[in-house]
Amino acid sequence: MLQIRTRSTPHLWARGQAFVGVAVVLVVVAVAGLVVAQLGSAAADRAAARTAADASALAAAVGGPAAAAEASRRNGAELESVSVTSEGAEVTVRVGRATASARAEAGSSPAADGRSATAASLH
Repeated sequence: MLQIRTRSTPHLWARGQAFVGVAVVLVVVAVAGLVVAQLGSAAADRAAARTAADASALAAAVGGPAAAAEASRRNGAELESVSVTSEGAEVTVRVGRATASARAEAGSSPAADGRSATAASLH
């Protein structure tokens, strides 16, 4: 009796389908990674802007606009506006694409040695 043996080999189209599937998965993972990176960057910018705004408002309430500009620069922010009145100060800063505003009131409180000291509080 004659026996015929055949070797099964994967078809070329089957290998091509696997390649396309892997390529699609890689593209989806890359896009998801970019979205997560952008969201993380935006969150970091917002947090940095809030910190810089708080520091700049406190500095402005105690030392005026020049102090606010220095505080915002040291915190990596761009000072967009500053308003100083007898009651306190209000500032707006920008870090990346994020903008934040803060207000601080200036006041006077007795120092430990009995002299008057300038203080500021955030609102």
